[in-house]
Amino acid sequence: NASEAERNRALATEAAARTVRLGLVADLVDAWASYAADRDLLAIATETAENARKSVRLTRARLEGGVAPRTDLRQAEQVLATAEGNVARQKTALAQDENLIRLLAGADFDKALLPGGMAEVVGTVAVLPAGTRSEVLLHRPDIVQAEYLLRAANADIGVARAALFPSISLTGLLGFASTALGNLFDSAAFSKSAGADAALTIFDAGKRGANVAVAKADRDAALASYEGVIQGAFREVADALADQGTIDDRLKAAAAYRAAAADTAMLADARYRGGVDSFLANLDAQRSLFAARQAEVGTQLEMVRNRITLYRVLGGDQASGESPSP
Repeated sequence: NASEAERNRALATEAAARTVRLGLVADLVDAWASYAADRDLLAIATETAENARKSVRLTRARLEGGVAPRTDLRQAEQVLATAEGNVARQKTALAQDENLIRLLAGADFDKALLPGGMAEVVGTVAVLPAGTRSEVLLHRPDIVQAEYLLRAANADIGVARAALFPSISLTGLLGFASTALGNLFDSAAFSKSAGADAALTIFDAGKRGANVAVAKADRDAALASYEGVIQGAFREVADALADQGTIDDRLKAAAAYRAAAADTAMLADARYRGGVDSFLANLDAQRSLFAARQAEVGTQLEMVRNRITLYRVLGGDQASGESPSP
């Protein structure tokens, strides 16, 4: 029993190591996806800054031609300064993403492996297949660990029970009942040694009986922990699937909003150049387009992170490691 308990504890430790590995893989993919999103956001900020420079040049020319007021030029310069600040922030974010990936990988890496944008990431993170059964959760490392600990607790009960029995010789040299065995039935046997042949005392102020109670309490605690791990696993999967159920609609809405904002910005710019609309209307349209493009990238990152979460909560690579047999 002691050997079986230690074996199960060793297997539980191995499962805990797989939990760490699973978390590391998920964190690394998340950092990789964050880098892709920041690359897209940097491209958006760079493009916005370039458009802002063109707007400043145009507005300055209109001001010099007596067509536009100075306030238009100042507003255009504000947009340019904001865009340049966004470019600087995104460059910082990319550097921080690289540092995080290097930390998670534990070594330097080939930057050619980094994604160029979210378009490269979205197609590489698989969708959870329809009809996936809940039995896959039995391979989650934390569930495997809890089950092995439960097995170890049950084996410990066997260890404690074995300690209740004195190690004595049941028969004497001639094959008859030994003196020690006969002494077990004496009324004083529970307050003194069972005899010269007994290696353990029968009564030790309840210590061995208490050890059995402790082992049973440990088993009950291990069982409660096992049930809690299973319940937590199902809740995490349910939460991730609830998010997955609406992510496609959010992606479509973000894409539609970005397309509408782009059309509005194009029309507002044309109307401003034609002298129909004010520069403020054109400015608002450009800001809305910038926010819409950022929101679309953010929604794409949410979708990838949802799939990463499902990878994590479903136990990752189902082929890695064993799970206890029923």
